[in-house]
Amino acid sequence: MLQNTGKLAGCTLFITGASRGIGKAIALKAARDGANIVIAAKTAEPHPKLPGTIYTAAQEVEAAGGKALPCVVDIRDEQQIGDAVQKAVDAFGGIDILVNNASAISLTGTLETHMKKVDLMLGINLRGTYLTSKLVIPHLLKSRNPHILNLSPPLNLNPVWFKNHTAYTMAKYGMSMCVLGMAEEFRGQIAVNALWPRTGATPAFKPPSSSSATPTSGGPVETTFDAIKGVINEDVVKSTQGIYQFDLSGEHTGVWFLDLKTGSGSVGQGEPPTKADVVMKMDSSDFSKMFSGKLKPTMAFMSGKLKIKGDMTLAIKLEKLMNRMNKAKL
Repeated sequence: MLQNTGKLAGCTLFITGASRGIGKAIALKAARDGANIVIAAKTAEPHPKLPGTIYTAAQEVEAAGGKALPCVVDIRDEQQIGDAVQKAVDAFGGIDILVNNASAISLTGTLETHMKKVDLMLGINLRGTYLTSKLVIPHLLKSRNPHILNLSPPLNLNPVWFKNHTAYTMAKYGMSMCVLGMAEEFRGQIAVNALWPRTGATPAFKPPSSSSATPTSGGPVETTFDAIKGVINEDVVKSTQGIYQFDLSGEHTGVWFLDLKTGSGSVGQGEPPTKADVVMKMDSSDFSKMFSGKLKPTMAFMSGKLKIKGDMTLAIKLEKLMNRMNKAKL
């Protein structure tokens, strides 16, 4: 973990989507340096499925040593952003760093992505990032060391990054294009950069030496698959219609499969009897966390802990099985 240096003490960070997830993690890290944090997010009331509000995040920020200003902000709304920016300036005297973290995600294909979702992703990821930057930049220009940080990926025109989720990729790449354009436009005045959770070129896992590798021991992986056996049935198979292969690395290296296409479903070690529709590669400890509800699949994928090859729609369906397992308290 990076050590706190105190360099952010007294600095004011305006962070969108800071009530939970990566945005809150950045807020808490800066708070430990003694920074002022503007928590600009929509969640003022507790969500039935997602923990955290702008107010609980503010409490955590202050407990970590920072000062917090929770603001209800939908970054599609220019008035709400403008009001929050003014509150930040009134409370802390200015803004030094903007973190464009708020983002909407739907890893679905063109025919499966409703236009409401497309509009949401473009509205939050692309337009919201541009609009928030536009309204904060006048204040950043008054700072002694201003920065904009967008949580967005490196631009890569390889079709593999588009084919299964074109709308999402367009929306996230829009954030990255804001970085390129604004970095050049405000060169020498504002440092504009992007951060993507998986920033290194080295894979986050080491694949097994051969596809027929067997686990060094059953342990938590075997326990997880035993739990999966307990919740799959013909109805699950009928609604899923996919075969999954898990290439696990780490302490419990091995290959496992989950057949949710045949009969009442089955699991086992090694490759599936027929070609997998989805191949997932990850560390065995992260696999166990994912199926126990401690690691969200989307977060694992976005951070590079999970690599997916194959049908992304079927990959998303697997999350329903994980939720079923957790409800069953297995």
